[in-house]
Amino acid sequence: MDAADEHNGQQILAGLEENVGRLVERLSECRKENELLKSEVTSLQNILRSFKLPGTEGATGAVPGASGDGFSYAEKLQVKQKLALVLQKIERELRGDQARF
Repeated sequence: MDAADEHNGQQILAGLEENVGRLVERLSECRKENELLKSEVTSLQNILRSFKLPGTEGATGAVPGASGDGFSYAEKLQVKQKLALVLQKIERELRGDQARF
């Protein structure tokens, strides 16, 4: 029976080593994906920060609603607010993912 127990123990150990190997690979993939997502969030934040509304410092066409691009001041403000909400949601999800690891 000792030989059978030893054989079972070796099989269990081999199975555990295989599972650990898969988990390490998955963790590496998740870290790469996390870095990619962080980069995308940073890029979106930079785009949002550079987004100028009429009447803000450095903007051309300081009269609300008088811009030539077809969007009113209220529409631009609404877009900026929605972008800010999307970025906040992405950051919360990233923080939630980091807490799991």
